[in-house]
Amino acid sequence: MAAVKEIEAFLFSKAPKDLAMSWDNVGLLVGYPDREVKKALVALDITEEVAAEAAELGVELIVAHHPVMNCAWEKVQTVRDDTLQGRILIKLLTNGISGICMHTNLDAVEGGVNDALAHRLGLKNIRQLHQEGLDPQGRPYGIGRAGDVGGFDDLHAFASFIRDTLNANGLRLEDAGRPVRRVAVGGGACGDMLSDAAELGCDTFVTADVKYNVFLDARAMGINLIDAGHFSTENVVCPVLADWLGKGFPNMEIFLSKRHKEVFSSL
Repeated sequence: MAAVKEIEAFLFSKAPKDLAMSWDNVGLLVGYPDREVKKALVALDITEEVAAEAAELGVELIVAHHPVMNCAWEKVQTVRDDTLQGRILIKLLTNGISGICMHTNLDAVEGGVNDALAHRLGLKNIRQLHQEGLDPQGRPYGIGRAGDVGGFDDLHAFASFIRDTLNANGLRLEDAGRPVRRVAVGGGACGDMLSDAAELGCDTFVTADVKYNVFLDARAMGINLIDAGHFSTENVVCPVLADWLGKGFPNMEIFLSKRHKEVFSSL
């Protein structure tokens, strides 16, 4: 059996810590480095529901994308059961569960969030959308991907395909009236990469959490824009994480969360 710290090292070999943004909080964020792991649960977030699911499954580890403690936004000053984060952390610790989170390093690495999204949407000739830097081997890395897609002369037909493929609860669109041929994707909140999509000659950009002014910019630039939701554009990486763990630790039982769902609904 592998220890939690060995699994963390394995995941960093897949999505190196150096690729994470300087403000990010990644790796083993809560738990027991030396505890052996027989069962692990993979989820996009470590919510109260996911923590309860993990406890019921009897897993020793949750591997997630988003940090359970995002110290970039708010430092963890207390751990109390009358706060949301406190309840989650207490649930994990009292049930002997560790939490490893692979965030912006998993966004940027080849084969991570953005490649998973591009492949799920059937993009071909995939290339990098926005270069962040060079990895220790001198290879470029960055968030977002762009590629070619055929068979969609109408944005609404492509949007329907995205909704069904990603199981999204709703989409927001800016229809520039262009057929869909070259598509940029950015899992999660990547609206600030609209100009990168334009520079690559993309007619369509698929991302999430798009601000009002970005929709205005897309209209002015003549680019189709689809906001498919943060959960839907990033949850595609969970099967990837499960596959990595399954191949790296064949004796470990891996579960994909069945309780973590899109948080909003649309009328």
